[in-house]
Amino acid sequence: MSCPNGSSPATSVIDLTGTTALVTGASSGLGRRFAEVLAASGASVVAAARRVDRLEELVSQIEDNGGKAAAVALDVTDPASITASLEACEQTVGLPNLLVNNAGVPDGRRAHKVPPSVVDLVLNTNLRGPWLLACEFARRCLEVGTEGRIINISSMAAFHYGGEAAALYAVTKAAVNRMTEVLAVEWAANGINVNAIAPGAFESEMMDGMLARAGDIFPAFPRKRLGVPSQLDSTLLYLASPASAAVTGTVIKVDDGQNHR
Repeated sequence: MSCPNGSSPATSVIDLTGTTALVTGASSGLGRRFAEVLAASGASVVAAARRVDRLEELVSQIEDNGGKAAAVALDVTDPASITASLEACEQTVGLPNLLVNNAGVPDGRRAHKVPPSVVDLVLNTNLRGPWLLACEFARRCLEVGTEGRIINISSMAAFHYGGEAAALYAVTKAAVNRMTEVLAVEWAANGINVNAIAPGAFESEMMDGMLARAGDIFPAFPRKRLGVPSQLDSTLLYLASPASAAVTGTVIKVDDGQNHR
């Protein structure tokens, strides 16, 4: 089955049949791409986000391309919604054995201008929600004795910050990296791998907002370009597949050399 928007060749060689994947933040951007790619590789995908109308359109597209998918409403800032989404996933397609913790929001202001309400939103969306979701996912795997994989979506902002009015966002992503490491240790003996992908500047709705504030940043990059979502396909599939069975607690940087100049 083909995947729209320029699939990586990796989608044709990695078979995820038998994998049930819950992808958060799947209504747009990288999350949507991740859902498409996992489905194209044979996984049954549960796409989760607040904008259910967009999820339903995504599910229809995946099914039209021969894949299996379902939509589930999820607000990662709401613990009850997190529990309900996993219950809905189990009832619809079964217990997920892959979680892609992708949902996130930027702050978009210099640190001293971020009001407490936005601080709470960014912390709850980017850190508290992924933590609670990872723990609820792992608890269910532990209860039935199944192995699982968690892929957290971090950011190169966790390692390199150039003052782009995203200080709080950078802090949350640094915390996601450490969360990845410690949860990998917690659950390694139970066969649950926890890894992360740290993208650089990639085309997405979130990046559009940053460019609107900061202007074009890619002329300063060594390759004078933004990344495109399909360039993350192979890393996602590697971490989702048996090829990475011995890899846990790792953050893989994918930034096209943007932050090494």
